[in-house]
Amino acid sequence: MFRRYVLITPARNEEAFIGETIDAVCAQDMRPLEWIVVSDGSTDRTDEIVRAAAAKHSWIRLVSLASRDGHCFAAVVRATEAGLGELKNDEYDFIGLLDADVRFEPDYFTRVISEFESCSDLGVAGGMVVDTGCSRDELPRNRMEIPGAVQFFRRVCFEALGGLLAIPEGGWDTLTCARARQLGYQTRLLTDLVVEHLKPRNVAKGGLWQRNKQLGVRDHALGYHPLFEIIKCTSRWKEHPFLAAALARGVGYLSAGINARPRLIPPELRDFIRKEQTDRLLRLVRLPRKRQSASQCPAISKAPPVLK
Repeated sequence: MFRRYVLITPARNEEAFIGETIDAVCAQDMRPLEWIVVSDGSTDRTDEIVRAAAAKHSWIRLVSLASRDGHCFAAVVRATEAGLGELKNDEYDFIGLLDADVRFEPDYFTRVISEFESCSDLGVAGGMVVDTGCSRDELPRNRMEIPGAVQFFRRVCFEALGGLLAIPEGGWDTLTCARARQLGYQTRLLTDLVVEHLKPRNVAKGGLWQRNKQLGVRDHALGYHPLFEIIKCTSRWKEHPFLAAALARGVGYLSAGINARPRLIPPELRDFIRKEQTDRLLRLVRLPRKRQSASQCPAISKAPPVLK
């Protein structure tokens, strides 16, 4: 199997961290054919740092977009699409979307591609993203969702998607994984590959209360089933800040519903997401069956985890 891959990185004012991401990619034992870094109107030294790296490595290129005001989750998708349009090498087998503030081991991409080699219908995969200072031992509940910071695609899967869905509330990465599964591909979070996230996520959305409330608004925009959202928020009551994080998520989801905030995702995708969620809830309440002998047991497959 061919192992050629390209990377796209949207970046906006990442001078504090992008150097570490560049070092991590340059240290890979299998480097990309091309790496397009899209500076989305950066006003700090981001462009300068990327240009210096590109002067040393011909496979790194900088694309600079015009300056814009404010923060918008959809801008990440637009910057990514701008990077895709700048690719010059068409001989790749995989495409990776990579944030500008992450760090990982030198064998990271080799190991990710090995997962694709072992599973012919794997469409999207990526490592477990952990914020700096957080525990690496607490595994995500849902291992079918890959953070947008490290989504890595089989090319045929990415092209079958026909592009990414940009919605202002965020969650394009969740939609991407759901759409891949809708097309019949597997999506897999590789929990044995840890990617260090060098700053808190959604930090542009304010303090902890506001950031968690935004996550609830996002869940509404993604069409999450109300019962699923209730159980999801309830299960997160221990998260920091204690009780407040879960309450803020619930408030965000409820307020978006009360205000009839419009959903921009296709109805069939919303229905698919809700069907997956109700299936997970049913697995939660399903009673254990009487133990069978080895000869009576059917082949066991890995069931997807219950909640995100």
